[in-house]
Amino acid sequence: MTRGVLIAPSILGADPLSVGAAIDSLAGGYDWLHLDVMDGHFVRNLSFGPDMAKALRRRYPEAFLDVHLMLDNPDAFSAAFVRAGASQIAVHAEAEPQLLYGRLLKIREAGARAGVVLAPATTVEQVRFVLPVADIVLVMSVTPGFGGQPPIESALEKVRDLVRLRSVENYRYLIQMDGGIKLENAARTAAAGADVLVVGSALFGSPDPAGYIARIKEEIHKS
Repeated sequence: MTRGVLIAPSILGADPLSVGAAIDSLAGGYDWLHLDVMDGHFVRNLSFGPDMAKALRRRYPEAFLDVHLMLDNPDAFSAAFVRAGASQIAVHAEAEPQLLYGRLLKIREAGARAGVVLAPATTVEQVRFVLPVADIVLVMSVTPGFGGQPPIESALEKVRDLVRLRSVENYRYLIQMDGGIKLENAARTAAAGADVLVVGSALFGSPDPAGYIARIKEEIHKS
């Protein structure tokens, strides 16, 4: 495989008492930092707010900060995350879908890249109307809200569909996969066409996180 595939560690998988140390243990081997933001309503969990994004930007000023909003009302927070230093913000198609197109435009106007997220029950066809203005399409291969779940295999077909559609329509979005990604399935996910792999629990649960990323990249390169 000659194309570059990016690795985005999800800090949701890190020890919440030592997030900075967990990121430092990666020894700079990551491409993006992925921040999962949950409100306890859209998904049954709570996680981080804009202050976490601000802290990450302060400690890692050159990092590409990839923010995934799992919120009922992303409009209430997207601007705050841009101000906090988010490089990119992706919002769910399922949250008031009639507002989705405008949301992506507002995020881009605020100065960040914008993306759409597909939960497992959401089809590619349901978000086709926003693909011309999307910088990234995030395919969830698990139910949003919790780390450590096994991936849903049908998500790979969504990735393949997005690859075909991008080629036919000459779209420019990247395709990201999130959920259950680990050393054993990363190369297969990349081979399906994913450009960015979010890796969380498996990475930060490894005794050698930096080496784990290196092994993932090696497996992708060999495939």
